Amino acid sequence: MGSEKGYSTATVDRHCADMEDNESTTSNSSNGSLFHPHTLTALALLLGWLFYAAVRNTNYYENTETSVKLGISAAMGCFIFIGMLQFRDGPFIRPSIPFWRAVLSLSVLYQMLLVFLLFLNKDEARRFMVYFDPQLGEQLPERSYADQCDLSLETFKNQIDIFVLAHVLGWYGKAIILRDYWLCWILSVTFEFCEYSLEHQLNNFAECWWDHWILDVLVCNWGGIYLGMKTCQYFEMKQYSWSGFRQIKSLRGKAKRAVQQFTPHDWTRFEWRTLSNPKNYFGVIGLMIIALQCELNCFYLKYLLWVPPEHPLNTYRLILMFLCALPAARDLYQYLMDSGDTKLGAHAWLMICNIMTETIICLKFSENEFHVPAPMFVKVAWSAVAFIVLIAFPLWRFVIHPPTRSIQLSEDKTE
Repeated sequence: MGSEKGYSTATVDRHCADMEDNESTTSNSSNGSLFHPHTLTALALLLGWLFYAAVRNTNYYENTETSVKLGISAAMGCFIFIGMLQFRDGPFIRPSIPFWRAVLSLSVLYQMLLVFLLFLNKDEARRFMVYFDPQLGEQLPERSYADQCDLSLETFKNQIDIFVLAHVLGWYGKAIILRDYWLCWILSVTFEFCEYSLEHQLNNFAECWWDHWILDVLVCNWGGIYLGMKTCQYFEMKQYSWSGFRQIKSLRGKAKRAVQQFTPHDWTRFEWRTLSNPKNYFGVIGLMIIALQCELNCFYLKYLLWVPPEHPLNTYRLILMFLCALPAARDLYQYLMDSGDTKLGAHAWLMICNIMTETIICLKFSENEFHVPAPMFVKVAWSAVAFIVLIAFPLWRFVIHPPTRSIQLSEDKTE
């Protein structure tokens, strides 16, 4: 995924020690011009491509709609290309710095798309989705998973579909992003309670009890979290020793080194230290809220915009969210751990902006869509949870019984 530098207890090595000194002087000198920016060459190529697009035969385009689609696609590609050259560096350098700049560019483009959707009404937004796929724009039937809840082998098999694998892969990705067992488990259980609380709005959230706690939590979620954390442990314990391409003589060695370019340069274990100070506590709480909101947005967006669950657009969004979340989590971790870092990284900032804009769109398009009010028990329960998590416990932990200096020092030594 990327290059990372370990943290000391006093401070975080900012910007991964200047991006690991651009993957160390030895690696740079050995790789020569392979990873050199070549900005002037890229500028010449971009201008040449634009000139070719301007002078080519205009009769090539079938109609105005095709021209508009090609023009928008070309503008997006041009923006990503410029971003790869000119955007600021992120926390990762593998597989390459321009790759993560491209991810940041895609996050900006996605934000622009969300802002555009925000200024449409619900019907206009649904018609707009037809430009992505002519088969969209039709109301979808909502599937309920709570029709047959007797626990038997037959009903269990009926609940198994391709989304079970997607469930496992999703939690594998979350474990890679968060790198913390407890945080993943809390999110896993909390999301099931969110499904219970919102099943009066989306039939998709209505599931049998064993579907919630056995198939989801104990099978899919646990399996994905376990495999993800095992992957984190492997990268954490791996011995990293990098050589430049020119230092490797054999063709097999060069091929192996090329494959290794897509693996992390080094690895940092995340120790969130949630209870050490108010900044870390509320930062982690905010991270959990954003993660849960990202999950809920997936269900509400496809319901409100009439996008079938199996449509590729859902997969594209999830892949984009995963790629954006990798450096975003690293940015947030650096912001929380480094007391001298007063600015949140660009990846984390944009990730929060993307997810909250999605949420605003869902709130806007939900008007006159859900007619069954939330049960009183749900309102009271979540109000109590919010009071405890956001007010009562922080007051007790950080004001009434704040952690002593000796406890904080012992926590630093354990890290």
